[in-house]
Amino acid sequence: MSLTPSDTAHVLLALVVLATCAHGVGHVFKRLRQPQVIGEIVGGLLLGPTVLGRISPEAQHWLLPPDGPTAAVLGAFYQIGLLLLVWLTGSELRTSDAGSERRTIGSVAVSGLVLPFACGLAVAQVLDPGELSGPTGSPATLALVFGMAIAITSVPVISRIMLDLDVLGTRFSRIVLAVAVVEDVVLYVILAIVLGVAQAETSDPHGLWSLIGTDSLPLAVVYFTAVPLVFLVVTTRWGPRLFAALSRCAFNVLNLQSPLAFRISFVFLLCAGCIGLGIDPIFGALVAGMSTAGASAAGASAAGTSATGAGASAAGTSATGAGASAAGTSVTGAGASAASAVPAGEAAAAAGSSHQTLRSVSLGFFVPVYFAIVGVKLDLARHLDLVFFCWFLVFACVVKLVSVWAGAAVAGESRGSAFHLAVAMNARGGPGIVLASTALQAQIINEDFFTALVLLSMVTSQIAGVFLGRAVRAGRLPTKAGQPPPEPAARHRPPRVQQEQL
Repeated sequence: MSLTPSDTAHVLLALVVLATCAHGVGHVFKRLRQPQVIGEIVGGLLLGPTVLGRISPEAQHWLLPPDGPTAAVLGAFYQIGLLLLVWLTGSELRTSDAGSERRTIGSVAVSGLVLPFACGLAVAQVLDPGELSGPTGSPATLALVFGMAIAITSVPVISRIMLDLDVLGTRFSRIVLAVAVVEDVVLYVILAIVLGVAQAETSDPHGLWSLIGTDSLPLAVVYFTAVPLVFLVVTTRWGPRLFAALSRCAFNVLNLQSPLAFRISFVFLLCAGCIGLGIDPIFGALVAGMSTAGASAAGASAAGTSATGAGASAAGTSATGAGASAAGTSVTGAGASAASAVPAGEAAAAAGSSHQTLRSVSLGFFVPVYFAIVGVKLDLARHLDLVFFCWFLVFACVVKLVSVWAGAAVAGESRGSAFHLAVAMNARGGPGIVLASTALQAQIINEDFFTALVLLSMVTSQIAGVFLGRAVRAGRLPTKAGQPPPEPAARHRPPRVQQEQL
């Protein structure tokens, strides 16, 4: 299908306006020390029915029509932006050496995930499903979405907040990110199960599940529980190795010509593989991010080890050659060692460059356009139940804060430290918006609940940013420059490792 010149101009104009508003308002929020993602959504909100639609409905419908060729192309950009956002989230889900914080991480992860999720499930039982669910929603799937909304934590948003405050790299940030990684992986698995079960209950199933040809709900629950878990285990274990092996393959023409194109293709293939299995493609984007990031880290480590070995071999050969008056052997040995190190270093540099390029393109265009379209979808005048949102916000914040604080206190953290952890873990950001978008797209929830979920993610992210910023400025939360000395086990590291980290 090809677009007419007028349709092409319409699409290009809409994309330019969406990107401009997202970046413009995002920049204002950034200058105000607020999460940029919130500004990008507000930028879309200005273009949607909430603002522009009230001022000039005709202009709003012309710029961003609900159907037609322009709407279809913008829908494709929306979906690609969503997948790249989840890919970025997966690339951030890397475990680190927790050391002495393992007890706190374990306690906070259990209490901060299990208790909010259980409270969400319990409260959802007393709600009227008809007020929140969509055409394919059921009391069970609605309860799971409600529980996830209470328990979810944002890795990208809280990472950006801590980076801006110079907190990233401290003991506090290590605990927060380690717990957030565990929570996000578990909740994305649950989301894949929910979306799969909702899809199985429709009249239009897809993928491997459609070939089974059964309407049994218990069998659907078993299938959509087992398949995402097996897919996660397999890709986590062998995904980085597969990506690294394909990157080194001499017959991989795509990677030889453009490592960036190969990386994008790898992400899309895993997404398509998930669709083939009958599960949502965002799960493929998540594990693709984990796989590509893991392979990049392994490649960089291997390159560093190879370069170090080459330097040692050259130095050793040079010394031996000098003692034995065999300068030729010295040069040859050093050259061979260096030559063997160069391809590994070049490969690691190319992998790192392509990863950074895709990250820059995603954050520079596709993700802001996605967030702007999320803002366009918000109609606060017609789909904001203020009473429901207020008690939902208070309930979500109180349950998450108390759960995380209790887990940190049990692990022996001070009251101040436990409260800082609770506030940071209360930020829902991007993952909360992904939950809202995918649940609405799967018609599990209606637009009223979608609006409440997006606003919950926005408000909790702002609360975390404002509170942590004030805590840093007041000296209650140490920055990386002013953090206490590390533990003795971490203090006596080999000089080479310290230089690599710098």
